[in-house]
Amino acid sequence: MLDRSVAPPIVDAVNFNLQLQPYQKYTLKNGVEVYAVNAGTEDVLQMEWVFDAGNWQEEKNLQAAVTNFLLKNGTTTKSAYDLNEYFDYYGAYLNRHCYAETAVISLHCLTKHVQELLPAVKDIIANSTLPQKEMEIAVQNMKQKLDVNLKKSSFVAGRLIDVYLFGEEHPYGRFSRHEDFDRLTREDLVAFYEKYYRNGAFKIFIAGKLPQHIDRLLDAHFGDLPNQKSTDRQFTIHPAEQKKYQVINDDKNNQGSIRIARPFFNRHHPDFLKCQVLNVVFGGYFGSRLMANVREEKGYTYGIHSYLLNNRYANGWMIATEAGRDVSDAAIEEVYKEMALLREEPVDADELLLVKNFMMGSILGDLDGPFHIIARWKNNILNGLEDDFFDRSIQNIKNITAAELQEMADKYLHPEAFYELTVI
Repeated sequence: MLDRSVAPPIVDAVNFNLQLQPYQKYTLKNGVEVYAVNAGTEDVLQMEWVFDAGNWQEEKNLQAAVTNFLLKNGTTTKSAYDLNEYFDYYGAYLNRHCYAETAVISLHCLTKHVQELLPAVKDIIANSTLPQKEMEIAVQNMKQKLDVNLKKSSFVAGRLIDVYLFGEEHPYGRFSRHEDFDRLTREDLVAFYEKYYRNGAFKIFIAGKLPQHIDRLLDAHFGDLPNQKSTDRQFTIHPAEQKKYQVINDDKNNQGSIRIARPFFNRHHPDFLKCQVLNVVFGGYFGSRLMANVREEKGYTYGIHSYLLNNRYANGWMIATEAGRDVSDAAIEEVYKEMALLREEPVDADELLLVKNFMMGSILGDLDGPFHIIARWKNNILNGLEDDFFDRSIQNIKNITAAELQEMADKYLHPEAFYELTVI
């Protein structure tokens, strides 16, 4: 009998035995790889078709993003209105997103309706028409949104810091202008769609309470698509020579958007996992060094964070905050002071334990449900990581020492390696 008068023992999150539920893998007859996690108690599922159709593949700026947006705006059998009505009828939600290296079509629906919905998704992949009128409306809306965003210092800072890190011609540094929209034609979109969607390579990620024989169902609807992998494109990084910038975006603005960033490596580098922990200590959570100093002690900002970018090929280490115009320089100086402290003094045992517990607790939250689990697998698979990457990440958090963190700080947290930008 449980004695409720006695409190249960408290166990540090760092001692949790976290495991990532394995996926099931199917291969359709055309070679398309399907990664599935069958879990959850509700009769719902999430399915994602991930195409090699991101900014990395486009010949003209905005070609990938506008094509992806228009996929839902009509096929040879259904108008945009008919498509929306069809998915609404079944209580389903279809969306699409375009990223640097990939583009995604996602479906959320009740498990019992998946058989009726998959033909409509295939129709979008194989028979989209990308109507001229729909393109003109989308482009006009995107231009207006761009005009609104360009008035925001945070938006401008985000664009410019990527240019400094990677170069304006690199997919990670390229940004949109009005003239890019004006140069785009429907023929550009059709050519991109034909190559990277109708005939392009893709993977399928599915999670939730899956119907029986989901592999056969997917094979029946998507196993006859071409799935032709295109030639890998190569880009050269051209970082800016100057390291410090101040941009006036609005003379009347009393706030500065600060971005401090350096080029960095991707997840395959042997120091990446150690630097993930160092980043949390530095500025990766609410109790971080940067928050304690710049927000709590100095009161220069409501929030300041650092993070490692999630690019497949080239990466960056970024510090971002918004501070008062008159204290922006002082805020930047405090960032560099915290870098120096991490280089010169080891993290004490209590702080390191707190960070380890925070990271383990965050991962535990990220494993809550099948959609979060498949998201972790998707990130690992698309980045070309081995299946043991999650386990190695956990062991790294548990076992990393203060001496190793200080070594990483001494290697990577030097002000001269960082680009510094303030947009007012």
